[in-house]
Amino acid sequence: MSSRLSIFRRIPLIAIPFLVALLLGSLALADWYWAIPTTRQATYVGRNSCNECHQTEFNDFVGSYHDKAMAPATEETVLANFDDAEFTHFDITSRMFRKDNKFFINTEGPDGKMADFEVKYVFGVDPLQQYMVEIEPPTPGSPAGSIGRVQVLRISWDTNKKAWFYLPPPDVDEKLAPDDPLHWTGVAQNWNHMCADCHSTDLHKNFDLASNSYHTTFSEIDVSCEACHGPGSLHVELANNYSLFWDRNHGYGLKRLKGESNVPQVQACADCHSRRRVVCPTYERGDTYYDQFSNGLIMPQTYYCDGQILDEDYVFGSFLQSKMYHKNIRCTDCHNPHSTQVKFEGNKLCTSCHQHPTAKYDNEAHHFHKMDGTGASCVECHMPETTYMEVDPRRDHSIRVPRPDLSVALDTPNACTKCHLDRAKISDEKRATLKNYGEWMTAARNGDQDVKQALAEVDAWAAEAVKKWYGKDYSKEDPSFAYTLSEAWRENPASFPKLIDLARDQKQPAIVRASAVTQLGAYADQPETARAVKMALADSDPQLRSAATIVAEFLTPQVIPRPELLKLLMNKLDDPTRLVRTDAANALAGTPIEFLRLNGKEAAFEVALGELKQSLLRNADQAGALLALGALSERMGDDVSAEKWYREAVRIQPNLTGPRSNLAELLTRKMAPQRQQFQQLAASGQRDQARAMAEQLAIRDFEIASLREEELENLGRDASQLPNVASVQYRYGLALYQANQLATSEAAIARAAELQPNSVTFLTALVRLQQKREKWAEAKQTIETLRKLRPDDPGLAEVEQEILQQRQPDDQR
Repeated sequence: MSSRLSIFRRIPLIAIPFLVALLLGSLALADWYWAIPTTRQATYVGRNSCNECHQTEFNDFVGSYHDKAMAPATEETVLANFDDAEFTHFDITSRMFRKDNKFFINTEGPDGKMADFEVKYVFGVDPLQQYMVEIEPPTPGSPAGSIGRVQVLRISWDTNKKAWFYLPPPDVDEKLAPDDPLHWTGVAQNWNHMCADCHSTDLHKNFDLASNSYHTTFSEIDVSCEACHGPGSLHVELANNYSLFWDRNHGYGLKRLKGESNVPQVQACADCHSRRRVVCPTYERGDTYYDQFSNGLIMPQTYYCDGQILDEDYVFGSFLQSKMYHKNIRCTDCHNPHSTQVKFEGNKLCTSCHQHPTAKYDNEAHHFHKMDGTGASCVECHMPETTYMEVDPRRDHSIRVPRPDLSVALDTPNACTKCHLDRAKISDEKRATLKNYGEWMTAARNGDQDVKQALAEVDAWAAEAVKKWYGKDYSKEDPSFAYTLSEAWRENPASFPKLIDLARDQKQPAIVRASAVTQLGAYADQPETARAVKMALADSDPQLRSAATIVAEFLTPQVIPRPELLKLLMNKLDDPTRLVRTDAANALAGTPIEFLRLNGKEAAFEVALGELKQSLLRNADQAGALLALGALSERMGDDVSAEKWYREAVRIQPNLTGPRSNLAELLTRKMAPQRQQFQQLAASGQRDQARAMAEQLAIRDFEIASLREEELENLGRDASQLPNVASVQYRYGLALYQANQLATSEAAIARAAELQPNSVTFLTALVRLQQKREKWAEAKQTIETLRKLRPDDPGLAEVEQEILQQRQPDDQR
């Protein structure tokens, strides 16, 4: 013992602090070096685990829209009148009542009969509340806490007016049949598929295709902490450790939402606040948005051609277009993420960032309106509202300058006209039928000439006012991509060079450029398209790479040799983003496996193909996903699987248009060798075998005819419900042609061509029908229209020559 002490006595006192520091440093280094393995996956632990340390944030969250996104129907959560209240819509009177401390509605069910349905859950609190019925309970043996098939009633509660109202599908005013997909018992109102992902936390749909049933589960019924931050078990474990550091592998153990870039946070919100399709059905910590989803691009179903919202886009697609997004603004700059409320009321929400010594924006010299009026509001001009769900106004987050000049040229909306509808010259009777600006725009779009003319006059007045106030002709000094997309949507060939320029314009938002690339698919035979696609395939933004991958599949061999094209697509199989990899796998489906193996891409293709199938199977409750699986199988030469998926699509969603056509075409193709075999048997005198095969062929012919007849009925329904959608009219016309109903076929295709007068596809089909019906004068006129669109198309001369020969009498040929 004494010898040990003597050793310490020989250490200079000045060195002891150094040794202590060395020891502590070593312990700290060891503490830092210890880490949870990267293979450990976090699990969901619930909000109570967050509440212990994050009381302020939790208090903000309680009572927020996220907290009340969904809840069981109880006395505390149900806001509507269920005291034997009645509501009549068309000829159906529904009654809302209570029984045994539960809430019920007596209304029309899926069989068309009145029945009592228990309301088990509620959605939202303001400005409306919706109610849900578990129309089919989960089957026995389902996981604990499972929910079966849940449907959202269209009869809803206006929380401001405190009244029941009917929530119709967009632009559908007629009564819905019980078997209509838009009926409250139909697929469009199915909670498990349409709503659950974004109204609950850790949602697992758990659809069983064989039994056509749901066993849906969630960790929390509403949008709770872990819906945004990710599963919290690792975070809780690390927070409770006696460590100086967080984890060098997992950081805080949560999804990384903070940093220099706004992208992680914005994408985290976009998981729900976007119009998107699922790319990966399972959450993995750290994945980007494009590993999970694909956002919708600027297309005529969702946006106006200038990028303003038409249908609901849920914010993300709009915000991607904004200057704010590209200047690194994030959601939490304006919104408290836990209370979901804006941080400031009035113009302070904007001027808290847009501060200028001379109050550059928040004064009459900027907006030319009285300071106490609506026109002085930043958001009224730059984030105008559109009302959805009858009573729910939502602001456009593209945060753009009002452009009434675009309204004059392209019939887009603008904030000026929205506020000044009092200037519109229209009858009081018609004005009374239009509740908001969105309904004015819809009426004009649907052909109401009185409304269209009234809006045009106000638009022109507003455009002149803007020019006078700011001394700037925006139409000349600040051209918009709206002109290019508008022409492209109308299939105007003049749009092609402008699309090329737009796709290459690095100053434009990526969502705009990707939308332009998508439109280049109509010009797959042009060398410039191939060059633009190659450039987009190398872009840093996944939207561009995804759009280019999809378009590349259709490029013709004349503009890019097939081997070179396949190699370009194969390179995308190793893309860091799952969205692009799965798009590449889809484009390469059917490529000979030997070619993939020769280029060292067989394994990458199999992985990406597996990811693609996983994303489609996640939505096996939707016939569209099953239809896609069938088409994928058919392209890969697996007719057995293709037939299976097409038949499942028909079974799961009998009213959907599409699966029957694909199935009928597949069966027809598969019968070709059987017909040849039958002819050989008959020719060789093997009558018994020929007779047996003839019976089989007759059965299959009958099935094919039935499929086509049922599909024609579905298409007719679609065409009557969507008379102004050109693609629907065209598909209906083709089906009528196949059914040898030539006159009605010509009428439908002519309607499609009327709606899209620059469509070469529609006009070509029309001229062929006119030729077949020997309507020579009409055919000549259609060819002249086509020649203006495609003056260098050699096929037109060929068609014209055929028509001339057919018109000549037999003795002159």
